[in-house]
Amino acid sequence: MQTILENNTNAISASVLMINNQGIMISVAGNDYFLSYNRVPWLKDATVRNILNIKMLGKNAVEWPELDVDLEVESLKHPERYPLVMRRNEFDYIQ
Repeated sequence: MQTILENNTNAISASVLMINNQGIMISVAGNDYFLSYNRVPWLKDATVRNILNIKMLGKNAVEWPELDVDLEVESLKHPERYPLVMRRNEFDYIQ
């Protein structure tokens, strides 16, 4: 499935090119990115239908609405700048 966001004269599109047991390949604005399930574990157990439903979220991000997952295009270009680290604070432990 392909979604196109038109912005005056520029069209920005996102589509899923491939799904395999290691991850997914997407194309965003003419650039291809491989997303390993190690990097985006939220997509690992998703249905093919949900993965194919990729949309542009403005001009700087993509989203999978049914999965409540969105990724900035910058994080696709430079994943090393966006480590998957969850920081907890003291309010996470209040019961």
